[in-house]
Amino acid sequence: MKVVILYRPNSEHARAVEEFIHDFKRQEANRQVDVLNVDTVEGITAAKLYDVVQYPAIIALTNDGQLLKAWQGEQLPLMNELAYYASS
Repeated sequence: MKVVILYRPNSEHARAVEEFIHDFKRQEANRQVDVLNVDTVEGITAAKLYDVVQYPAIIALTNDGQLLKAWQGEQLPLMNELAYYASS
């Protein structure tokens, strides 16, 4: 499984997302998250593919890309909830 965080740097939610990522990496050092800027080609493609309409968005995927869980908007998930989906 893997976790992808989609957000816009230089937006009103950027600082909260960046702090969340920093804290997650510190608390869950053996787990990884991928971070995508929604204004890049890769970010736009992921947002369309997984029907992301609010940012920030966090999506949990199987290794073959199937959507398991998604969080959209300013309410970010709990660290331990996210850790379940983030494999090392």
